[in-house]
Amino acid sequence: MIGDRWGVTDAETSRPYPCDEFVPKPVMQAWRAVTVHTTPDRVWPWIVQLRLAPYSYDWIDNLGRRSPHELHRLPDPVPGDPFTATGGRPQGRVLSVVPGGHLTATIMGAVLSYVLVPDGNGSTRLVLKVAQPSWRLLGPFLCLGDLVMARRQLSNLKRLAESI
Repeated sequence: MIGDRWGVTDAETSRPYPCDEFVPKPVMQAWRAVTVHTTPDRVWPWIVQLRLAPYSYDWIDNLGRRSPHELHRLPDPVPGDPFTATGGRPQGRVLSVVPGGHLTATIMGAVLSYVLVPDGNGSTRLVLKVAQPSWRLLGPFLCLGDLVMARRQLSNLKRLAESI
């Protein structure tokens, strides 16, 4: 499918992800990834901070509010917590967490896993897998829209994690 991969290797698309437990037969799957030039313990707080804002295009996803550029030192999320906030309103729900390893959540009918993979050289692969259990209105176009938004989100998280 067009737009189903950005920044990932074939090996990354072939491995299992936590979201697979929640969506065993997805109708759409998409993978996005960046290399963050810092350790997972410095990336993880920014993943945790997704509950405050989406970190993509604030003028679209956050009703013009700027996503925080400083860490708020939030506690690790637990299943059932809101996943993120748009315009200050909670959105989605956390499904599964391994602190420092992955955050899996659902939003708008999709299930997402943010996975941190240390590369052994002080850098981290931040891999996002999106699994859609069924087609919704404009289903095939969601992959392209997600590509634009997720690419911006991962790039912003990378920049922020590398700056601390």
